[in-house]
Amino acid sequence: MAAQGTVILLHGLARTRRSMGKLERALKRAGFRTLNVGYPSRRHTIAHLADTVVAEAVERCQGRTTGPVHFVTHSMGGILVRQFLASHRLDNPGRVVMLAPPNHGSEIVDKLGSRWWFRWFNGPAGCSLGTGPDSVPNRLGPADYPLGIIAGNHSLDPVFSRMIPGPGDGKVSVASTRLQGMLDFKIVPHGHTCIMNRNEVIRQVLFFLQHGRFEPAEI
Repeated sequence: MAAQGTVILLHGLARTRRSMGKLERALKRAGFRTLNVGYPSRRHTIAHLADTVVAEAVERCQGRTTGPVHFVTHSMGGILVRQFLASHRLDNPGRVVMLAPPNHGSEIVDKLGSRWWFRWFNGPAGCSLGTGPDSVPNRLGPADYPLGIIAGNHSLDPVFSRMIPGPGDGKVSVASTRLQGMLDFKIVPHGHTCIMNRNEVIRQVLFFLQHGRFEPAEI
């Protein structure tokens, strides 16, 4: 089990650690240690969350195992990891899998970010995820760690989908999920909210953590 390492799971904006529960159980069955982190995603900035929540999780993992420390994230959780890894280096770094990450922001934030109710619900972190050059995700650099990204291209939300150019998952465009330096990229026919619970996605997460690439499609 130590050789497999520990996986830190980070949920997305306005979610809880329960949203990553099915994925966590699959990881444990595959032999990984897990740390499924709950955090107040609506109360603080991304920089604060990275320097406190992510840093504390990494410290806990590196203190209890000699194996690699991996990350699996949903949505904004991926931006927290990017923020953390931009200025920190792990003793025994592992692999990173991001599910539906707004790596170049979301047009929904561009269009609704000035509304009081949007700011109230999403907080400072959520409101910093626009597509402009000064948004938090666009100020962060390319990946210099082994990264795999899974994006969804299906949405059941007709309102938000109209705000997103091109294929997307109802919250983030497929194009926005890509990040320079990633090792592999996969598109699945699922929406943003529950992408982490899809069996196909869970299988691909496990495969990337074990092999550093996604499982190729069957021909």
